Amino acid sequence: MLDNSAIRQMPYSIEAEQAILGTLITDPEKFDEIPFLKTDDFYLEQHRAIYDSLSRMLQVNRKVDLVTLLDELAKLDVSKETDSTKYIKLLVESAAYSKNIVEHANIVRDKAVLRNLIDVSKEISEDAYSASEDIDVIVDRAEQKIFEISNNKYTANFSHISEAIKEDFELLERRANDPESLEGINTHYKELDELVRMGPGDLIIVGARPGMGKTSFCMNIAANVAKTPRKDGTMPEVAIFSLEMTRQQLAERLLSSEALVESNSLLKGRLNADAWKKLADAASRLSSTQLLIDENPNISVSEMKAKLRRLKNLGLVVIDYLQLMRSDRKIDNQVLLIADITRNLKLMAKSLGVPIILCSQLRRDSNKNDSKIPQLSDLRDSGAIEQDADVVIFLHRDDYGKYAEEEKGDGIPMAKAVVAKNRHGATGHVDFSWYGANFKFVAVERRYGE
Repeated sequence: MLDNSAIRQMPYSIEAEQAILGTLITDPEKFDEIPFLKTDDFYLEQHRAIYDSLSRMLQVNRKVDLVTLLDELAKLDVSKETDSTKYIKLLVESAAYSKNIVEHANIVRDKAVLRNLIDVSKEISEDAYSASEDIDVIVDRAEQKIFEISNNKYTANFSHISEAIKEDFELLERRANDPESLEGINTHYKELDELVRMGPGDLIIVGARPGMGKTSFCMNIAANVAKTPRKDGTMPEVAIFSLEMTRQQLAERLLSSEALVESNSLLKGRLNADAWKKLADAASRLSSTQLLIDENPNISVSEMKAKLRRLKNLGLVVIDYLQLMRSDRKIDNQVLLIADITRNLKLMAKSLGVPIILCSQLRRDSNKNDSKIPQLSDLRDSGAIEQDADVVIFLHRDDYGKYAEEEKGDGIPMAKAVVAKNRHGATGHVDFSWYGANFKFVAVERRYGE
């Protein structure tokens, strides 16, 4: 029986290709209307040669007509075909529908995308048949190839500064009239949001020494985001990759923080009727969100990316923490390993169009500087962490290990969220109260329980 694949033709439209070329020969200024079309988008080799020749002629301001075009094609050994003159005349006759050049170009471009998909599918099949690499690497490469085809379907052209200014003024008006329309998401800590806005594609590092509460701080933000509906009423998906804690441990922390029931009571099972009611209400609120937890302790960036691509309404990603991640490549040097991971996380944030909060340990001697407050140089293992990050926030407590009665009479420890790097704005710090028994950070001007 004849194999169907043997008689299939690659997708292309000879009529659309001919109409475009004929139009450009008779009216070269039409080039300006189809800046997204590339030479390789044409299927027939002769058409690619003609389109490329027309492009070259326009670049040097050479007049286009039958004679000059044939001369240009001769340089590419294309016009040696006996019917070149006849064929170009045929193309000119195909220009009857020149007003539709954009539509024709879209047809040619779409056919090219389909051909690229076919070619990539063959490459993916070869990878799958050979099975020469880890399955996660093969799957990630397949997804990335498909993503690149989709992402590169159209290419941007130069734009005049006046267009950019006009767009920016429109954005400024929207911000002034509707602050909620600002791009990005809030932490829902007002003072921190004044300094930092988590924009699409941002990599946000939260660094601290062990025991400072960086996991709790990030979980507080994750819960804040997950509990806040978007303007369209949908609930954002917040994906948490917990490489150190189990999902049950993380859930217990979230419940303690949300219900304001001390973690020690949960741990020992000492719960009265009031505590059970608070926990039930907190469980109901958290269950109505789209907080998603992955507890794989040995996950790589490619595995994360594969899981996140399947989410339809992703709003935020939280990873706890960097130094426990593994690379898709075998890298023995710890500095190069961390650099590889942070670079790929930044690329992942950009490709997914969501902010990523990444917890990171600090160097063990990070408290030996004069101010005791962490600095960018204290980020453990690699300067690439600072380089790839859009925002770096350090958690710091001067009173670590004791209460700060001299600062606040109720005996609640104080904490600072120090914004040490902010690619989009100013640096500074925000003061918090740290309720360690509930794994909860509260802005100092708010009362506990509000």
